[in-house]
Amino acid sequence: MVWLKFNSSVAKSFGVGTWKDPGRPIDNSAREEKATTLMITRKSCLVHNNGFPHMFQNSQTTSAKIHMGPMEDSQEGELLLSRLSESTKAISELSDCRNVCKKMYGNLVRRAKLLSPLFEELRDSKEGLDDDVIKAFESLRLGLDSATQLLNWVNGGSKLYLALQREKIAERFHLVTEQIEAALSQIHYDKLNLSEEVREQIELVHAQFQRAKGRIDTLDLQLDIDLATAQKEKEPDPAVLKRLSEKLHLKTINDIKKESLALHEMVISSNGDPGDCFEKMSSLLKKIKDWVLTANPQAETSEGEKGLIKHRSPVIPDDFRCPISLELMKDPVIVSTGQTYERSCIQKWLDAGHKTCPKTQQTLLHTALTPNYVLKSLIALWCESNGVELPKKQASCRSKKSGGGSVSDCDRAAIDALLEKLANGNTEQQRAAAGELRLLAKRNADNRVCIAEAGAIPLLVELLSSPDPRTQEHAVTALLNLSINDSNKGTIVNAGAIPDIVDVLKNGSMEARENAAATLFSLSVIDENKVAIGAAGAIPALITLLCEGTPRGKKDAATAIFNLSIYQGNKARAVKAGIVTPLMRLLKDAGGGMVDEALAILAILASHPEGKTAIGQAKPIPVLVEVIKTGSPRNRENSAAVLWSLCTGDSEQLKLSKELGAEEALKELSENGTDRAKRKAGSILELLNRIEKAVQEI
Repeated sequence: MVWLKFNSSVAKSFGVGTWKDPGRPIDNSAREEKATTLMITRKSCLVHNNGFPHMFQNSQTTSAKIHMGPMEDSQEGELLLSRLSESTKAISELSDCRNVCKKMYGNLVRRAKLLSPLFEELRDSKEGLDDDVIKAFESLRLGLDSATQLLNWVNGGSKLYLALQREKIAERFHLVTEQIEAALSQIHYDKLNLSEEVREQIELVHAQFQRAKGRIDTLDLQLDIDLATAQKEKEPDPAVLKRLSEKLHLKTINDIKKESLALHEMVISSNGDPGDCFEKMSSLLKKIKDWVLTANPQAETSEGEKGLIKHRSPVIPDDFRCPISLELMKDPVIVSTGQTYERSCIQKWLDAGHKTCPKTQQTLLHTALTPNYVLKSLIALWCESNGVELPKKQASCRSKKSGGGSVSDCDRAAIDALLEKLANGNTEQQRAAAGELRLLAKRNADNRVCIAEAGAIPLLVELLSSPDPRTQEHAVTALLNLSINDSNKGTIVNAGAIPDIVDVLKNGSMEARENAAATLFSLSVIDENKVAIGAAGAIPALITLLCEGTPRGKKDAATAIFNLSIYQGNKARAVKAGIVTPLMRLLKDAGGGMVDEALAILAILASHPEGKTAIGQAKPIPVLVEVIKTGSPRNRENSAAVLWSLCTGDSEQLKLSKELGAEEALKELSENGTDRAKRKAGSILELLNRIEKAVQEI
């Protein structure tokens, strides 16, 4: 029996590994604050090889008592109450549920929200909690955490899956209700300093949980009949499909698209083996989709969308795009680094004499191309469920142009309508139009040419200064997507975008800042833009993002800084802006996922006199030597490059390196490292030999 991880939305809510975009790491580390009773909880959410989850296993908990003094008890109680308050607040802020679990979802949310006054009043009283109360509250916290996880999953999962698995999901709601009720039963309210009003409310909520524990909600028999009929019959009665559409809240084209994406996540998370159950759901969705299109083809579609709907295709998942062409892959192949590309694109790259992986820049151990059959089958499934025809020719790595303009799936009239809204619409219209252009520019190379030729770039640049944060995000991301086309880079810069992008990098929302950093990286591929971007003050803002951004934001910032630092003048700017300190912090944090980027930037800065001085003052020798001993081939190479720069002309750094055991590590690197690593290691060993001879002569 094979068990696989469930879809990303489920996995994320239960604290296990999630599917991630290539090159976009997701931080799945979980920290548990120290509690009076340390709770070590393991939750698992698994999927059987038929693509459906084994219902969430009961948490297995072990506890170890740790004695704490009165001050620690007080602090622990305050921390616990804060976490309970945050849990109820998170539940109260959940969006309304629009699927067959609506009633169970709403009841649990309503009851959990009513617990909030208990924690707020106790927290405001500043009184300590005794051990029994803390133990009960810890159990309640675990129950509320389970509730939050279940509610998030139910509200974001596949509606068809929820419908087909209603009994198991109802059982899970019942288990969570029992868990919370059991925790409430442990609380002795006479030991708490509560107002009469709050105490009465909590006792009432407890009574509601007790009653809910004693009954199981009845299921919709008609829904079961309709589901069975729709699965069995090739062409079900329209009345059956209408009822399913309404009960499952799959009434519009947008609803169908969201459900398709949810099913797609299930395929991805099942490692390409979703089983027969997925086929049943996919078939059901297709029948409901056909009915929706027949009954109301323009449901919830704006005027702008009506002009585009027959021309556009669903958004292609990033995992299915070739990293070189950004187009849907027909013949995906794997190179020696484990990355997947469209065969024709990577072959062209190799034929040009390149010996590195385009995405990771790692040296390829060999040039053999291995077919990625799993991904190919996933792409075929996605195309079938979304009504997309697989490309008849392999994805092209060039933008397709003809003498009379660009060949594109864009309707120029519809694009012009969007640009009219950008120029003269109100804030809401501008936001929607910028968002539509953002998606169109992401889809394929032809769209990027078409949108630029229509004159969108100057209008998008103007929206970078919009006071509406979401509009600003859409505008900068649309420019990022358009900048993938090399000819668009010049148009963006000529429109005066660089200062405005830097301003977004400094003052925008986190998503806008991340995408601004990525845009600057894209533009900096052209050498003259490196100078302009550096002069516009981008580097200090990138360093700030490197320090405080999300994992994705840090990656974007580091990539931009590295590329900008190829220009000598920007190296000095980066050093003066204080980049060395955060780079050293990232280098020492092996679990932070930024060691590669930190070393690459340090290696390029060490070639500058000011960079060499600043790095030397940060005392990096111990960590550099350690990386040379134990790091990846690329990191060992960059560590050796930094060490060589520091040791050249500095006997103290050489002496310290020798004391820390660098000589043996460098000898091994000179034999087994990359070509560049061998050269750097050999040069440092030569310096060490010289200083040793000099000492002997004295």
